[in-house]
Amino acid sequence: MIQHKSLPRTVGFLGTALIPVNGMIGAGIFALPAIMVAAVGNFAPWMMLVGALLMLPLTSAFALLATRFDRHGGPVLYTHAAFGPFIGFQTGWSRYASGVVAVAANTKVAVAYLAVLLPGLASPQAQTLAAVGFIALITGLNLIGMRASVGTLGLMTVIKLAPLAVLVVVGLATRDAAVGFTLPEFSAVESVVLLSFYAYMAVENGTFAAGELRNPRRDIPLALITTLFATALFYMLIIWAYIAIAPAPQGNESALAAAAGELLGDLGVIAVSIAAACSIAANTLGGGIVTPRMTFAMAEQGTLPPIFAHVSDRFKTPDFSIVFYGGMAMLFSLWGGFAVLAVASTLARLVMYLLTSIALPVLEYREQGWAIPWWHIPLALLAAASSLWVASQASAEAFRMFALIVGAGTVLYFVAGRGQADAESQVDQNR
Repeated sequence: MIQHKSLPRTVGFLGTALIPVNGMIGAGIFALPAIMVAAVGNFAPWMMLVGALLMLPLTSAFALLATRFDRHGGPVLYTHAAFGPFIGFQTGWSRYASGVVAVAANTKVAVAYLAVLLPGLASPQAQTLAAVGFIALITGLNLIGMRASVGTLGLMTVIKLAPLAVLVVVGLATRDAAVGFTLPEFSAVESVVLLSFYAYMAVENGTFAAGELRNPRRDIPLALITTLFATALFYMLIIWAYIAIAPAPQGNESALAAAAGELLGDLGVIAVSIAAACSIAANTLGGGIVTPRMTFAMAEQGTLPPIFAHVSDRFKTPDFSIVFYGGMAMLFSLWGGFAVLAVASTLARLVMYLLTSIALPVLEYREQGWAIPWWHIPLALLAAASSLWVASQASAEAFRMFALIVGAGTVLYFVAGRGQADAESQVDQNR
């Protein structure tokens, strides 16, 4: 086996928690209040709690698995250990495709928000150039080091959450906050449950960079559970404030920008627009931190060529994985036809959730037999059931595109495996 360099462990609990928070709070929070209220009325805040409870078994499965590993990879590592290298590779490849598409799409949305404030970004060409430039910027930042990336992520988190916190405090303090509790019809709830579930997807991002955390077996489980419910509470407060303010529709303006305009006028709209752009940018930066660590882990496991595990001598970062990821994201940002890939990437993430859920009892049974804690099996079954139910809502087109992603991954797996075997054979001959 070719030996790879390890990465320095520089990130504590706060940095660990920033990654899942910025995975869950991105663009959706700025439009979700109006959508939820229109669908289920004043029950909307409680739907966010329902979504968090639906995600809790999955989050708990990730948390339990994180106590068993302290290296990079998260679900790639878990499924590799439970089901072997092929399933581990497909888990990583599908999640990687999801991450690349998401960063390209989200960056373009962030630039579109800024175009409201910066007339120079009005044209599609200028927005595309700005998106490529931003991806290049976060790629360079990630190359410099994990400390710099997490520090910047923390600053961006403050910038994006501060205006929303002001909106909550001022809105609930100055308007009628006596929100009722009316149960909606079930037919109106099903699609909204899906939306509330999607709001918490990416909580697993906190597991990918375990190899650079000081105490991953303690910090990751704590960060996943606390950030899930902290995010749920924040979503609930935002929607309560939106209901209390009851802004009039403002064309294409985001729901929260309209609410801020009702409270603070143009200043509120500007502040929320900046917060929206910064929120999406932080979401993109978080993806740029964790996704290259996945290919780094896959190279460590021998399912990608060793070059993906190369570590910069100067910055102690997985430089090739970071640059490759940034380059792929730039290419996708230049292509306007990846909407169907975005849908398929969501399905890929759900398959990853399903495999991770099953990996928990498989690994525990392999080591302990039936002596595993009794509640772990029902937990895994609930997590798997929620993943299957949400995946069942996907379109046939999404399944077809997902099949193409898996097919491409299968080809890459065998090509990479052959290259890895050749490399190891050459190493053995030189000994």
